[in-house]
Amino acid sequence: MASVAFPSGALSQNGGSFFEPFDTLSQNRWFVSNGWANGDHQSCLWHRNRVKTEDGKLLLSLTGHPKQDRDFSCGEIQSQDRLGYGTFEARMKVPYARGMNANIFTFIGAPQDRPHNEIDFEFIARNEPTLQTNFHFKGDSDNAKLQSMPDDEVFRTYSFIWEPGRIRWYIDGKLQRDLSGDALPNEPQKMYISIWSTDTLVSWMGEFSANSAPQVLEVDWAAYTKLGERCAFEQSVLCEDGIDAP
Repeated sequence: MASVAFPSGALSQNGGSFFEPFDTLSQNRWFVSNGWANGDHQSCLWHRNRVKTEDGKLLLSLTGHPKQDRDFSCGEIQSQDRLGYGTFEARMKVPYARGMNANIFTFIGAPQDRPHNEIDFEFIARNEPTLQTNFHFKGDSDNAKLQSMPDDEVFRTYSFIWEPGRIRWYIDGKLQRDLSGDALPNEPQKMYISIWSTDTLVSWMGEFSANSAPQVLEVDWAAYTKLGERCAFEQSVLCEDGIDAP
């Protein structure tokens, strides 16, 4: 009998499709980062007090409340489950400030004893409001694309469709970037939403100033649709006309 090769990590996915309206923050679905930073590049400490739900929205804040050895504190949630190929989405109102990164992304890597796989929407403002789309795969991280964004304080839906050998990024159903190839992320990943600051990555983001705090990333909803499932909820990019759903 012939053996069948599966993509690396394909058997370790443990999460199914969901739509999260953030009426509350489900502990079964989300883990709140608390008590650490991701490295010396981060000038804020993840803290549970920077994460809350209010009026049907998730509010992640970056404030001037110092924690431990950091001048600021900031908020992050991550999915409890690892999620495989599919469509990742969130409707968010994004703040912009020098030295600050607001984002939605997926990640698996060294903390889980796996090769680095990551897909990003990152919002920065070293010189002007900017979106950086990017992916990381087994040491290859030089895949960023920058584009200007309006700083108009409105909610937009950010989506990426991830399938074997292809990633597409969308804003409000409009295609922003389309990549195909063999060297793309291929392991189930956790979904993250966060806001954080830096005083060292100044060539990329600028330096965050205390005068810029507080900042709040507002998230109306977030969702994941597993590969092969289509138009699971009306707000999804998969329900848009002309979208080639995998």
